[in-house]
This record gives sequence, structure tokens and C-alpha cells, in this order.
Amino acid sequence: MTLKSLPGKKAMLAVVMASALILLTIYYRKALWVFSLYLVDVLTDREKITAFVSSFGAGAPLIFILFQVLQVLFAPVPGEASGFIGGYLFGALQGFFYSSIGLALGSIVNFGVGRFLGERYIRKLLPSHVLARFESLLKRQGIIVLLVLFIFPGFPKDYLCLLLGLTSLPFKLFVLLATFGRMPGTLMLSLQGAYVYKEMYDVFAVLFGISLILVILMIRYREALYRWIEHFNRK
Repeated sequence: MTLKSLPGKKAMLAVVMASALILLTIYYRKALWVFSLYLVDVLTDREKITAFVSSFGAGAPLIFILFQVLQVLFAPVPGEASGFIGGYLFGALQGFFYSSIGLALGSIVNFGVGRFLGERYIRKLLPSHVLARFESLLKRQGIIVLLVLFIFPGFPKDYLCLLLGLTSLPFKLFVLLATFGRMPGTLMLSLQGAYVYKEMYDVFAVLFGISLILVILMIRYREALYRWIEHFNRK
């Protein structure tokens, strides 16, 4: 096998897999449609997510982790906001642990999709303005820069994972960045969910207030942050 033949073989494999997926979708279209409607209904309502996950009893942690993976892939709930649900259902530490596992796995899948499909296909999936912003920020892939992007609330981390799959960033380093970079926000939300469950609304209000101030500041000065990142990359 020559190196030149690899892109063609990848494209052929992608066509075969896509064809098989289309045939299965057509065959099971009615069942998939009903399930899709139910899934969308559940995933877009926080109370329904809570009831749905709780109904699995001992298997609830696995279902919640799966939900977190889906959240990264399809973003039915914005960002790490589902971490609040984890804290409410399982407590602060367990909720944080399960959320971190699910978010890390979802990030890995997105990274793999980007690396497997390649730039040509990813450009079709992502809006042009998003690609322009990322291409500017990822010119030198500084580790500190990437960590800041994962920590930054409101930054489209799911797109970031896809695009990092196109770069030469080592897989192990990506896993560390994606896992630890998401942790601060996830922990804060898990704590909030846990305190709401305990009806300790005063503590929740303090944590929520701190989070809100940080998010507002980050959003308010996001352009300055982007400029700092771009300046840092040019050094």
C-alpha cells in the first residue's frame, strides 16, 4: 500500500459506510423517526432529562455518561450546562466525575471524526465564519492557548475538537487538554446542581452569581481574549 493510495481508500470506505447507513436508515425509517422525536423531546428539556436518567436506577450513571457524549456530538443542551443535571442527580463529586467522563469521550469522538474525515469534509460541516476564527487561533496550536479555549465559557468546544482532529496535535495531549480544560466549568455546575438538590439555595445563589459574573466578563472581553491568543500565537 502506497501513501498516495490512502486518501482514495479512505474515501471509498467512507462511501461504503455512508451507503450502509443510508440503507439501514431507510429500512428502519419509521422506528428511527419515532425514536428521534422522543430523543429530541427529552434532550431539549432539563426536567425530562432528569426524569429519564433517574428511571434507569443503578444504570443511571451509564445513561448519563452516554447523554453527555451525545451532548458533545449534537449539542442538545448548551455547553457543559448538563453538568448541573449530574450534580443534581448524583451529587457534586459523582456528578462531576460522570460528566467529565462523558464530555471527554464525546470530545475524543469529535476529534476522531475530524481526523478521519479530513479538512475537505469538515469544511462542509462548519460555518465559514467559525472556520476563519479557528484557523486564525490554531496557527501554532500553543498548548496554553488551547487550554484557555477549553476553559473559556461559551467557546464552541465541539467545533474545536473537530478542527483539532485536522492538526498534528498528538492524541494523548488532546485528551489531556479536552479533559482538564472542561473541568472548571463542569465542577462549578455540578456543585450548583448538588446544592439545589439539597435545597441549599443560598450557597447555590453564591456559586451561580460567581459563575454568572465570570461568564459575563469572559463574553464582554472575548474579543480582547481572542486578540491576546492571536498575539500569543505569533510569538
